[in-house]
Amino acid sequence: MLGYLATDMYLPAFESMRSDFDTSQSLIGLSLSIFLLGMALGQLIYGPLSDRIGRIKVLMGGMLLFSIASIGCTFAPNIEIMLISRLAQALGACSATVIWQAVVVDRYEGKVSERVFATIMPLVALSPALAPLAGAMLEGHFGWRSIFVALVAFGAVMSVMTLKEPESANLDKKQEKITVQLRHDYKQILSSKKFIGNMMIFAACSAAFFAYLTGSPFVMSAMGYSGADIGLSYAPQTVAFIIGGYGCRTLLAKYDSQRILPWILKLFLTSVTVMFLISMNTEPKTIWPILVPFCLLAVANGAIYPIIISKALEDFKSCSATAAGLLNFLQTMVCFAASGIVSAFAAHGLMTVTIAMFSTGFIALIGYSLVVKAHRQSIEHAQTA
Repeated sequence: MLGYLATDMYLPAFESMRSDFDTSQSLIGLSLSIFLLGMALGQLIYGPLSDRIGRIKVLMGGMLLFSIASIGCTFAPNIEIMLISRLAQALGACSATVIWQAVVVDRYEGKVSERVFATIMPLVALSPALAPLAGAMLEGHFGWRSIFVALVAFGAVMSVMTLKEPESANLDKKQEKITVQLRHDYKQILSSKKFIGNMMIFAACSAAFFAYLTGSPFVMSAMGYSGADIGLSYAPQTVAFIIGGYGCRTLLAKYDSQRILPWILKLFLTSVTVMFLISMNTEPKTIWPILVPFCLLAVANGAIYPIIISKALEDFKSCSATAAGLLNFLQTMVCFAASGIVSAFAAHGLMTVTIAMFSTGFIALIGYSLVVKAHRQSIEHAQTA
């Protein structure tokens, strides 16, 4: 949740920050894109490190870095210092992202793991609804810098709570030299069609989401919406994400995930296609013609995430954090690219956002084809064994 809070809480303050720093929309949008870059890079470090020295020590270090960087954001005198602080903030926040997924894989297997992911992820998704509302309220009463003061406090609370958690990593196993171990683990992970396919679906769905998050504040500002309105606009999509997540949890009790996934993926593809067609053929005066299909996308994402994350990681029990770190690195790099493109062409408004979102559909289709191929190969292998 920490990464989502740092991503979502300051979105309603984009225009205030742009005015305060006397900078461009593109550079303010870059503060989100560079955060995604930091989230991606940090997980390549935290994953292998937590497999080696334990989850708790690594998570504590990440929380400390996040809090210090949030102080830097609070007192940033210009956009350059803000961008540097946002990068450091991301490098701290991503420790929580990679480690919570590894802990689930450490403790649970198979359908139980999928159901645990389906229980937790909708709760994490409360952030996109509550964080912008809280951010808009803080900005309205105390100015945009108070948002980062709140993040400092949240980081401190998370640090205290982390100290109470038991270690879940298996640290008794014999450990090879870290470079040898990493080479072995990465070769094993990246040679898996199942991992790559699920990662591509995860990346595509997330990139569509972040393309919207990056562009929507500017699109809504151009339509005449206030910061408070922008914050409120994230509530429906979060409710939709929660419905998708808990709906998936219910379906997993009755059906195999391989039967559920193609239907959810069709919903995602339909959503991005409808948004693309609306922007190409009309000029919406309000956000609703875009927000409604985006809520359908949020339902799809809420249902897809638990399945694909669990499936991507389930074969890598011995290096679960390394696999989770690599999964999230690759996913976040695609999000960074989508967010960066939207930021660079923010002046073109809604069309840039929907073109970026529509493009992610092709990535999802390629990923699904790999998932299907890997599933068929596993069935054939089981039949011949």
